Amino acid sequence: MDVQKYNRDAWDAQVSAGNQWTRQVTSEEVAAARDGKFKIVLTPEKPVPTSWFPPLENCKTLCLASGGGQQGPILAAAGAEVTVFDNSPVQLKQDQSVAQRDGLKLSTVVGDMADLSQFSDASFDFIFHPCSISFAPDVHPVFKEVFRVLKAGGVYLFGACNPVSYLFDYEKLKTGVLDVRYSIPYSDQTSLSEKELGQLKAESEPLCFGHSLEALIGGQLRAGLQIVSYYDDIWASDDAKVLDQFIASTFATRAIKP
Repeated sequence: MDVQKYNRDAWDAQVSAGNQWTRQVTSEEVAAARDGKFKIVLTPEKPVPTSWFPPLENCKTLCLASGGGQQGPILAAAGAEVTVFDNSPVQLKQDQSVAQRDGLKLSTVVGDMADLSQFSDASFDFIFHPCSISFAPDVHPVFKEVFRVLKAGGVYLFGACNPVSYLFDYEKLKTGVLDVRYSIPYSDQTSLSEKELGQLKAESEPLCFGHSLEALIGGQLRAGLQIVSYYDDIWASDDAKVLDQFIASTFATRAIKP
């Protein structure tokens, strides 16, 4: 199965469905960002600390797997030179629409987060990569490419799902029952039954992959990045509330390319 193509079509469909990660920021939020007042997220709830950002004025910024008309426009309004890179053309249209509406300058590129060959080595000062690595079957080429296109001293902000969130039967989790069913690493392709996978496809839900902490954190370190900050976050949806009572279901890291 071509995961990249399937997930591209699925995320295109999610825009029409009104998924929360496809909803454009408002003109008021863009105006506030122009005044240096903004909040954006790597994970579902906690805003990224101000201290995590590099100086944004004329900062060459890659919003990686970050389409949807949210982070890219805000960073552009704050002064960054933004390229939004995403697998979904319809998601990127959300960014283009906000840019046109509010007079922002940003560029959009369609592609796979594991293949940034369109960009030269050391192209970016700053890479913003929200909680989208779950749609990549393998994290290692992603981190390798991040390291390559980031300038020395550049900043990489990364959000991810804690693999513990993939341990449990999802249908039971929605009813408040924590029933361990899966092992990590997790894959919708191989962990679900044929019937469950068919239902997921019928509903145009993207394929997800639950990567281990060794892959998510160790993978960055092996690529050559230096992790300097970390925080946990919850996913405050009704589906995840039962798990969030016991452990944070997402996290974010700040890394530097030495």
